[in-house]
Amino acid sequence: MKARRRFIALTAVASLGLAGALLYWWVRSRPVTNVLTLYGNVDIWEVQPAFNDNGPVSRMLVVEGERVRKGELIARMDDLRYAARLAAATHTAANLRAVLLRLTHGSRPQEIAQAKATMDGLRAVYRNAEINYARTLALIPQGIASIQDRDDARAQVRAADANYQAALQTYSLAVAGPRREDIIAARNAYAAALAAAAVAARELADTRLRSPANGVVEDRILEPGDMASPATPVYTIALTSPLWVRAYIPERDLGRIAPGTPAQIMTDSYPGRRYRGWVGYISPTAEFTPKTVETPELRTQLVYQVRIYACNFRRELRLGMPATVHIDLSRHAAAGSG
Repeated sequence: MKARRRFIALTAVASLGLAGALLYWWVRSRPVTNVLTLYGNVDIWEVQPAFNDNGPVSRMLVVEGERVRKGELIARMDDLRYAARLAAATHTAANLRAVLLRLTHGSRPQEIAQAKATMDGLRAVYRNAEINYARTLALIPQGIASIQDRDDARAQVRAADANYQAALQTYSLAVAGPRREDIIAARNAYAAALAAAAVAARELADTRLRSPANGVVEDRILEPGDMASPATPVYTIALTSPLWVRAYIPERDLGRIAPGTPAQIMTDSYPGRRYRGWVGYISPTAEFTPKTVETPELRTQLVYQVRIYACNFRRELRLGMPATVHIDLSRHAAAGSG
């Protein structure tokens, strides 16, 4: 009887030991489950550049699938009227500049000398007329000169004096130079002409469409001969950076990640390759939200959009490509506790 009890006890101990060993093996060998797996699609920004004015397209310089760099010339619009407008504005500015220089430099020495010579000559004529008038007055009592001769001599004096005064004013203006108000008006007119020329130059430059960023041409919307306008895009360009995976996370997992959390990205197109990434954006609002959220069961069904930015050095990730994202929550928890 004692032997039987001993056998049963040994069997129980052995069974417990075997169960413990099996439990230890199962715990050690089971896969790590502290990894959040999300599913989404690769997404990128797109831009649609357009001309800043209306006109016919003359040249389209890139095609679909071609890579373009920021600032690269990708299309041109007919620029004949813009070039003519710039030429006219440039000539107008040049003429007004010449007027301003003439006013600021004042009268030339030769002009002043000429005005002085004219003034001196008319002063001599005036003095001679006065002498002739005095002589005529002296001859009237002798009967040699008549009253009409006196009147004629007086008229000559007045005419000579008027001419002399006009020449004197002309000489004074030549010495004084232009008025300050005239110089200010000329300077303002020249500045306005320069501004008009700058606008014309900008309009001419806008007939050349350049890529706003590095990217890949997805679509040629216009062709040569089409009418361009600011409201009509010319191309659709997919930007090569930044690039991210758009995924959705349930509300119950929302507090387990944060911007900057590391991630691994995999795709079906390259199953053996992992791409480094990080959580870059978490939407502040839920999507697919019921109109009335009353129970915890409904609240746990809320999802939030997240963007996991990816390192795409080989340029293998493309727009719309399905992707799987693995986020190691243990690393995030360790980083948060540290």
